[in-house]
Amino acid sequence: MIDLWELENEIYDSGLRLLCGVDEAGRGPLAGPVYAAAVILPRGLIIEGLNDSKKLSEKKREELFDQICESAVTCGIASASVEEIEEHNILAATFLAMNRAIDQLSPRPELALIDGNRNTGIRYASRCIVKGDAKCADIAAASILAKVSRDRYMLEQAALYPQYHFEQHKGYGTKLHYEALREYGLSPIHRLSFLKKMH
Repeated sequence: MIDLWELENEIYDSGLRLLCGVDEAGRGPLAGPVYAAAVILPRGLIIEGLNDSKKLSEKKREELFDQICESAVTCGIASASVEEIEEHNILAATFLAMNRAIDQLSPRPELALIDGNRNTGIRYASRCIVKGDAKCADIAAASILAKVSRDRYMLEQAALYPQYHFEQHKGYGTKLHYEALREYGLSPIHRLSFLKKMH
């Protein structure tokens, strides 16, 4: 069992008092906004089943979502719109969402641990942790908040645009999704730049 607190404890032991974990959901889909979450957990808090959101069932993520929100010192969830993704690009839009999520934190973290290998657009003191959602408790928690929040948004969109079956694929480029796109064209929440090849 990997110790999800090992890395954060090392950083805390170096003298920092508040760390947050930051992760995104929805960089790859063809539709919908990109979401990000930032979380400060009480140091050493063990949440049963906490793991990278991609390794958890939807039901388990939903359960953990509530637990994380209740037990976090502070957390923030934000998004960047399809329009912002189109205007900037997906990476810049991801940083927008991440900064917005960190903006919501009170107290503010001294260091943000960012999942992945890019943090050029982060306005706060930050450090990249590759595969952080499987290594750090705070990032794992953020990955769950971001994923569940985005999935809930896509379920709402599924009610508005039932022909695309967003409730099944959440906007990712599945066979079913491409079939619907060929039949119905684009909805207002599709990312045009991701679908250039289809035109």
